[in-house]
Amino acid sequence: MVDISKVKSLLESVQKLAEAGFAIAFHIRLTSPDLLLQTYPKEWTDIYSEKGFVMVDPTVRWGFSDTGSIRWSELSDQDDQNVLGQSVTFGMAYGVAISVETDNSRSIASFSRPDREYTDAEISELAQCTQMLHDLTASSEGMDAKMRDELVKHAAKLTR
Repeated sequence: MVDISKVKSLLESVQKLAEAGFAIAFHIRLTSPDLLLQTYPKEWTDIYSEKGFVMVDPTVRWGFSDTGSIRWSELSDQDDQNVLGQSVTFGMAYGVAISVETDNSRSIASFSRPDREYTDAEISELAQCTQMLHDLTASSEGMDAKMRDELVKHAAKLTR
């Protein structure tokens, strides 16, 4: 049984470090996540969806091919469609991507802030939270509908 209060608490912790929002794709198997939570500005998520940026987003590409963490600035040379550059308009000037995998289940997260690069200590904290969220939400059957709905509602409350 998933400890929903612990998951919510961790989401609130990462939101404090991700002043401009975050996106976490939980338990991606093949190409679909079991759950996607986003707190980025709606205007940005609309543009991101309309333009199909998920297919060219360097943080997503990196997350599928690597595990660990990487600052967005380290991916700028791989941003052919200027996805990260366009996100600056919406207050997401700096960010970090984190990818974790256990038992053939991968979760990819991206966190952003408007004012400065993340420190190594902040990245470490976000990585630990991402790993805990990944572990807490793991299930061979996937998340049940009630939990999924509750987490989506909670993320909506955190949206900037």
